[in-house]
Amino acid sequence: MKHTKVKDLLNGTKTLHEVKAKGWVRTFRNNQFIALNDGSTINNIQCVVDFENTPDETLKRITTGAAVSVTGTLVESQGAGQTVEIQVTKLEILGDSDPEKYPMQPKKHSLEFLRENAHLRIRTNSFGAIMRVRSTLSFAVHQYFQEKGFFYVNTPIITGSDAEGAGEMFRVTALPFDGTPRTEDGQVNFKEDFFGKETNLTVSGQLEGETYAMALGQIYTFGPTFRAENSNTSRHLAEFWMIEPEVAFNNLADNMDLAEDFIKYVIKYTVDKCGDDLKFLEQRLLDEEKSKPQAERSEMSLLEKLSFVMDNNFKRVSYTEAIDILKSSKPNKNKKFNYIIDEWGADLQSEHERYLVEKHFKCPVILFDYPAKIKAFYMRLNEDGKTVRAMDILFPGIGEIVGGSQREERLDVLLQKIADLGIDEKELWWYLDTRRFGTAVHSGFGLGFERLVLFVTGMSNIRDVIPFPRTPQNAEF
Repeated sequence: MKHTKVKDLLNGTKTLHEVKAKGWVRTFRNNQFIALNDGSTINNIQCVVDFENTPDETLKRITTGAAVSVTGTLVESQGAGQTVEIQVTKLEILGDSDPEKYPMQPKKHSLEFLRENAHLRIRTNSFGAIMRVRSTLSFAVHQYFQEKGFFYVNTPIITGSDAEGAGEMFRVTALPFDGTPRTEDGQVNFKEDFFGKETNLTVSGQLEGETYAMALGQIYTFGPTFRAENSNTSRHLAEFWMIEPEVAFNNLADNMDLAEDFIKYVIKYTVDKCGDDLKFLEQRLLDEEKSKPQAERSEMSLLEKLSFVMDNNFKRVSYTEAIDILKSSKPNKNKKFNYIIDEWGADLQSEHERYLVEKHFKCPVILFDYPAKIKAFYMRLNEDGKTVRAMDILFPGIGEIVGGSQREERLDVLLQKIADLGIDEKELWWYLDTRRFGTAVHSGFGLGFERLVLFVTGMSNIRDVIPFPRTPQNAEF
């Protein structure tokens, strides 16, 4: 007999028939009641063991974490909290678990402890829920773009260009550390390296994505990206996933429309598909908030925050207007902000972004037309000569979640910007060709997938929404 997923057993309506289930023991009570979970749902199914006719040796092996197979009759449950249970007629231990050494005991563990056991934390309710939500969100990303006629492009992980110009990249090399080949002036001779030039792990697939958009019309990338920023905060990872659509003939307004529609779609899809997991995560967040001072507690529950995004039109505000609002705000005047806003041109921090969303406008916000000096070289210069056609989407509780722009399609302007920033034109010859041969207005944005998962799950640390986090001094597992 094939085994049936626990989710399907719990959702079924037919009882009094023989079933088989396989999974891991969450708890075993009174030598009789197994709480069995197979990962298909956050809910366990109760399996009632005939302990009088089960050998003691077998009963002793039913411990938390053990893998078991149960066969029996699915019946209506007499206990509270579940509709059906399995009256076990046959039980098989598939894999033992040492109860003295198994870390994931049925009790509350700190998130730090669970990060140290990232290979097993998925067996807890919290991380099972988080990763099912992550999987659903990932599917929704592909479904949205496929339904809209986008083409999925796999851009390179190894690259010779720095899309962001930040310089915080992981180098890829096959050169030996001892006896590294050098040029006459003592520099590393990358011509002798595997690729014959200096290469790195990518921080973005945008530049390559633009070249494909200028032939396929509308494309998206969704893959791993890397940043060697030595930052040990709850918002940073060295390895993370990016969603980056690029669309030919779209201007900045079109880009904002696309980003808003996309975000609302994937959140709604996940809310519809992950009801049990999100309810659990909402309750987890409420319990966590009880230990915080009243002033630090969120004004909205998790599902209220998700509805807040789905049900509200995103307010579109220029950077200049936002600066005026922030300069005259009470937190700024009373010096409550950690970073005081006193002049146009300031790079906004999370506290400013959250103030605009949560206190001033009380809805998601799209800021646009940022100062050119604080944005990347590829963003289209406005007629004022000091701002660019950039946009950031700001969310409650998290601040910036999306960054995008209308790209600079004019070759002469792009060449001047590259020269002003000291970027080697030869390194971007292929990118500049898209402006030489059939250039056109085009736009795109980038969304850090982990930030989206962070928002949808209500977690506060980005290390808890990726299976195996990579951070400074940490590449375990």
